[in-house]
Amino acid sequence: MAIRGIKRRLGFSGERRAVRYLKDSGYEILERNFRCPFGEVDIIAQRGEYVAFIEVKARSGDSFGRPNEAVRRDRQRRYINCARFYFSGRTMDCVVRFDIIEILNGKINHIENAFMA
Repeated sequence: MAIRGIKRRLGFSGERRAVRYLKDSGYEILERNFRCPFGEVDIIAQRGEYVAFIEVKARSGDSFGRPNEAVRRDRQRRYINCARFYFSGRTMDCVVRFDIIEILNGKINHIENAFMA
């Protein structure tokens, strides 16, 4: 199988695991793969007053660094703009947070408030 296909399968599997983890942790999944003119958000989830825009990064090893290190400033800006777009025209009383869920060697690490708007 081509490298691209392996990465795609790993990504889909990681997102499914992240959704299960979030639900088990008491989150309500509001959106998956939310697309807008600024890009795509893997998961939008709510728990209590917090609405989290979550980037999921899954890797089978750390030879290229930890998965969360791949969420650089340009991707952070896209997520921030996607959040602004998501809330335009909606009335929600909440606190917005930007999280990363990294899955490395099968282990989930949820980084809350990974970056700020």
